[in-house]
Amino acid sequence: MSVSSEEQTAKPRSALDLPALQARLSERGAKHAWRSLEELADTEEFQTLVRNEFPDHVTQLLDPVGRRGFLKLMGASLALAGASACTRQPEEKIFPYVRAPEDIVPGVPLFFATAMPFDGYGQGLLVESHMGRPTKVEGNPDHPASLGGTDVFSQASVLTLYDPDRSQVVRNIGEVQTWANFNAALAKLLADQKGKQGTGLHILSQPVTSPTLAQLRQTLLNTYPQATWHQTAGVGADASHTATRTAFGRPLDIVYHFDKAARVLSLDADFLGGGPAMVRSAKDFMARRRIEEGGGASMNRLYVVETAPTNTGATADHRLPVRPVEVGEVALGVARGLGLPVRAPVGIDAHVDWINAVVRDLQAHQGGSVVVAGPWQPAGVHLLAAAINQVLGAESSTLTYTEPVEIDPSDHSQSLRDLAGAMEAGQVEVLVMLDVNPAYDAPADLEFRQRLAKVGTRIHYGLYYDETAELSHWHIPATHYLESWGDVRAFDGTASVVQPLIAPLYEGKSILEVAAALNGQADRTSYDLVRETWKPQLSGDFEARWRKVVHDGVIPGTASA
Repeated sequence: MSVSSEEQTAKPRSALDLPALQARLSERGAKHAWRSLEELADTEEFQTLVRNEFPDHVTQLLDPVGRRGFLKLMGASLALAGASACTRQPEEKIFPYVRAPEDIVPGVPLFFATAMPFDGYGQGLLVESHMGRPTKVEGNPDHPASLGGTDVFSQASVLTLYDPDRSQVVRNIGEVQTWANFNAALAKLLADQKGKQGTGLHILSQPVTSPTLAQLRQTLLNTYPQATWHQTAGVGADASHTATRTAFGRPLDIVYHFDKAARVLSLDADFLGGGPAMVRSAKDFMARRRIEEGGGASMNRLYVVETAPTNTGATADHRLPVRPVEVGEVALGVARGLGLPVRAPVGIDAHVDWINAVVRDLQAHQGGSVVVAGPWQPAGVHLLAAAINQVLGAESSTLTYTEPVEIDPSDHSQSLRDLAGAMEAGQVEVLVMLDVNPAYDAPADLEFRQRLAKVGTRIHYGLYYDETAELSHWHIPATHYLESWGDVRAFDGTASVVQPLIAPLYEGKSILEVAAALNGQADRTSYDLVRETWKPQLSGDFEARWRKVVHDGVIPGTASA
């Protein structure tokens, strides 16, 4: 049997002399520490290991004084190397910061009102700033969507501002380009489309609630009459508008007044954990749970029918877990119990007692009850909820129907399908995707990634170089809402000016600037565009009123009718 070279050179490990170790421990005392038993034993193997690990400095390491000096020298060298790397000076002449602005005191924060667009709707915020850097987000007490509160998404938005993974440069087929180069290429594309009245031009965006973006959108569609502007949103966002269109002949938004509701029935609606009105709904609902001594209002009661655990279900007084198909059947049972002419529900025999108790409680609180259907429930459940609310006298009491906040509240799912069909047919020559990622989140049956390859020119605008950006010819980095001017409407239609707190950290552009470029106005700034939108509506001394609405974070009198 052959023997390896390692086995030939290996030496048996020396056995530890335990009596000698005990004697050495007694001599040095309990406060002395050793890295291992081998060091305590001072074996030949340990000495060899030390010499091989640092052969050039073994003397210094074995000498306590020399070892300390060696470590000091290495630490100083590393510190000087790091300092030299962090002090890159700009080529231009710079001036020292010798006199601070009068409104900035080191260590004392400033607060600025703004609004965060989220899923197309605005959340009113007060942002804390230290020496010109946004650091913390709180709710704006004057804004109807927040009333001084925030959600996890608003709080985390400051982290997104400083995220090093954000897109930082304009890209063309992955290569770094400039905004000027993009505009030159865009001008050629638009010139070709103008001759065709925009037949091959398609734009895809989130639901549009910004008044300024709505105006730019209309200008674009007037210039290119055959162009198509598609809007896409999350799963289930169309059900409520479909139901109100069926019930009332036109799409309407629903504003719930939970502070006036003594009894609430949720049909798979997590109104305390999601949606554009989440913060306001939570505040209004919990207001009826804090009963002060001598107060006139009684504590509310919450019934929840849901298919998965939610924040709203965790708060419920009575929770009924069901299968997804049973939510509609429970709604039918409640509607039938209230006297509505609907078909008899099937397959819910186990829930009959629960449904009957809910019906009796709702009937006992006519005018003070409300039924909420979840956004992911089909339009039929939303229709049942509307009919039940009408029977209970909830309209103009615990809920209000308003004009839609969204511009052109079309069927988002169908709009995305129409776009996919046009791409498959080769009818899309230029596709501009604004702050969306359909290659990632479009329904799988649309095969959006495969059909996207059939588009002649693909332009993506977004905060990240994501899956859709990788499949696009051009990518434009987006600015954060704390970096650019804008405007947005809240769930009830109240408008706010989006005020930046810091200059763009990267080479990003706002969605208003990109929309202006599509209209051949690449030199327009977001600030000018927003002021131009609101100048006719802020009558009188425009500059004084402009300063007030920016300061307050709310434009009064803009809620939906």
